Amino acid sequence: MISDRHRLADPCEESLVTLVGAAARAGVHLVQIRERDLDGRALVGLVARCVRAVRGTRARVLVNDRVDVAMAAGADGVHLRGDSMPADRVRAIAPRMFLVGRSVHSADEAARVTAGGGLDYLIFGPVFATTSKPGAVPAGVGALADVVAATALPVIAIGGITEATAREVEAAGAAGVAAIGLFSDGAISELPHAIARIMRTIPARGSR
Repeated sequence: MISDRHRLADPCEESLVTLVGAAARAGVHLVQIRERDLDGRALVGLVARCVRAVRGTRARVLVNDRVDVAMAAGADGVHLRGDSMPADRVRAIAPRMFLVGRSVHSADEAARVTAGGGLDYLIFGPVFATTSKPGAVPAGVGALADVVAATALPVIAIGGITEATAREVEAAGAAGVAAIGLFSDGAISELPHAIARIMRTIPARGSR
């Protein structure tokens, strides 16, 4: 799950924390908090609440780009943008078992950042057209397969993920899927069913 509280019917912190907890109980493995308009203090508070919301589940909470916020809030890791600090620098300051992921946009980039070390996974996309990034040109499942082939790291597909497209990305070798709209555009009561359908498509690897 990648968060975007502005897409919720009630776009407030309380609604997002409730959604994070529901997603974790529905079986999501990773929750990335991506509320880029919040300042550091507010973001630390929100992330700390999300960390508490997933306790007792297998879900782990990551913070988009802000290593300092992730560490201050007791999160499980960070997801780096393409222009963020290198993963090996994060490793030098982060706690043991801290998860570090990164977004990539090509097979060449995937190979390069993998060689740099320090990463646990990559996210690639948008694979399909998505309302989260209107106007972005979909990369397609062929490009996803090229990225998978270029790295030994697990590759998570993002962009236009549905039950049907999850089958396509699984066939291309993706280790899992990431989504924003899947978690923000529907009712919380439907989450367990949606996640279960995705997990049946990628049974050994699950849904992020």
